[in-house]
Amino acid sequence: MNTQRSTVNRLSAENVTLAYDQRVIAEQLSVEIPDNSFTVIVGPNACGKSTLLRALSRMLKPSQGRVLLDGQVIQSMPAKKVARTLGLLPQSSIAPDGITVGDLVGRGRYPHQGLLRQWSSEDERVVRESMASTGVGELADRYVDELSGGQRQRVWIAMALAQQTPLLLLDEPTTFLDIQHQIDVLDLCAELHEEQGRTLVAVLHDLNHAARYATHLIALRDGSVIAQGTPQDIVTAELVEEVFGLRCQVIDDPETGTPLVVPAARNARTAAAVSVAKGS
Repeated sequence: MNTQRSTVNRLSAENVTLAYDQRVIAEQLSVEIPDNSFTVIVGPNACGKSTLLRALSRMLKPSQGRVLLDGQVIQSMPAKKVARTLGLLPQSSIAPDGITVGDLVGRGRYPHQGLLRQWSSEDERVVRESMASTGVGELADRYVDELSGGQRQRVWIAMALAQQTPLLLLDEPTTFLDIQHQIDVLDLCAELHEEQGRTLVAVLHDLNHAARYATHLIALRDGSVIAQGTPQDIVTAELVEEVFGLRCQVIDDPETGTPLVVPAARNARTAAAVSVAKGS
C-alpha cells in the first residue's frame, strides 16, 4: 500500500463557474490555496473576490466545477464536519438581539459540541483566549449591539478564532477598523499563520497591506485570475495597472522589504490620460 502523503492542498477550486441567479461572476476559475499559507485575494470592486471566498467556504454552490476540501467535494460533506475544519468571517455579520460578547464568541464552539460532548472547561478556555487575543476580553458582558463598528468586528474575529479550525477564511477583516486596529488584526492573522500553522485566506482591499502580510497572493479581475504567487514575484507596476487601472511605482517597503505601491501623482496621471486621448 502506498503510504506517501498526498501533495494536494487541502482547499482548492477546480474550473468553477460562480453566479447569483443568472448573473455570472466568474467562469472556469481555478485556484489552489497552499497549505500553511497566508493567502490574500486582491482585485478591484466587483471582480469576484468575495464570491470566490463564499464558494471556498461552502456558502455558495458553483453552478459548474467543484470546490474540494481534503479531497472531497465540499458540498457533499456534513456541515458540522466542514465547520470543524474551515472557519469563515463573512463580510457582513448580524448578531442576534440581546446577545453578549461572551455568548457570541462562545457560539464559535458549536461545531465541537454534540450529544456526548457539552460545554467544557476547554471551551471556556478557548473562548477566553480568543477574546483576549482580539482585545475584547473586557467587553465579555457587554451587549454586541452596544459596541462600535470596530469593536464588533473584533468580536466576530474572536468568534471565528474560537472555532479553532486549521483553515480560516476572512472576508475584508479590517472593515470598519482604524489604521491601528487594521494592523493589529493583520498582525494577529500573521501570528495565527506563523505560530499556529493555520492556513488563512483573506480578502483585502489595501494592496500594500496584502503585499506586506501575504505569503501567497491571488490577483483577480473580472472573475479571472490575472496572477498568483508571492508578493515579491508578482506585484509590479504593470500588474497594478492591469488589475486596478492605476499608474504607479512599486518600491521596496522600507520596513519589511516587501513591495510597496506608490500611486502616480494626480498631475502625472492626468497628463498620461490626456496623452492617451490625443493618441487615439
